[in-house]
Amino acid sequence: MHLDVQDLRNFYYRSALGRAVQRSIREKIMQRWPEANGQTVVGYGFAVPLLRTYLKSARRVIGLMPGPQGVMPWPAGLPNVSTLCHETMWPIETGHVDKLVMMHGLETSDDPNAVLSEAFRVLGPGGKLILVVPNRAGLWVRADHTPFGFGRPYTLGQLETQLQLHQFMPEFHCGALHFPPSQTRFWLKTSHVLESMGTRLSIKLTSGVLIVEADKRVHLPADRGTAVLDKKFEALGSLRPAGAGPA
Repeated sequence: MHLDVQDLRNFYYRSALGRAVQRSIREKIMQRWPEANGQTVVGYGFAVPLLRTYLKSARRVIGLMPGPQGVMPWPAGLPNVSTLCHETMWPIETGHVDKLVMMHGLETSDDPNAVLSEAFRVLGPGGKLILVVPNRAGLWVRADHTPFGFGRPYTLGQLETQLQLHQFMPEFHCGALHFPPSQTRFWLKTSHVLESMGTRLSIKLTSGVLIVEADKRVHLPADRGTAVLDKKFEALGSLRPAGAGPA
C-alpha cells in the first residue's frame, strides 16, 4: 500500500520530525556516495529528499514516483526532474543509471520482486543501489504517524537475501533513525546526539530503518565463456609457424 504523495511531502518538508529524518538518512547516504560527478542518479518511491546534494554535480538526476503514490514537482525553485511511472515499467533506458536510491518504494509495493527486477534493468554494469526500508525490529514500524509505519518491514537477512535473488551483491549496511519517532521537542533537539550514539550499537535492535548498499553483478554465461576461450585457442593455433606439427 503506497502512501499519498501529499502526506509524504507534508511529513518530510513541513514537520520538524520529517526534517530530522531527512538529515539522518541523507548523512548516511552521503558517507557512502559523497559525489556523483558526471553520473546519472535516480531515486524511486519518495527518495527526492535524499537527492538534492547531487543536483549540481550529477550529469542527470531523476525522481521516479509510482502511480499509486502520485507525483509532485521537485525540486522547488528549479526545473522539475520528477516524473510519474508504473511500478514495474520505468521510463529509463536499460543500463543507463549509475546510482539508484529507493525509499518508500519497496516495502509499499504489491510486487517487490518486479520492482527489484526493474532496478536491475536500469542500472549499468557495476551500478550501485541503496535501499532504505523500515527495520522490522525497530520502533518506527509501530509509529503510523510516520511513513515508516506502513508497508512491509524487513530484517537485514530478508533484505540481503531478496537482493541476492535479483543478482545484486550486498556490499554495505548500516542503520538510521536511532532516536524515537516523537514530535517532542526534547527528542528532536537530541536526535543528532542519539544518532551518533546509535552507530555504535546493534542496527538490528536500535535503528528505525535499514540502509543496504548493493552492486549490480553481471556474470558471463558459462557456455558463452567456453565459446570465447575456444576462439582464443583457435587464434593462437593459427599463429604457429608454417610446417609446424600439431602442438
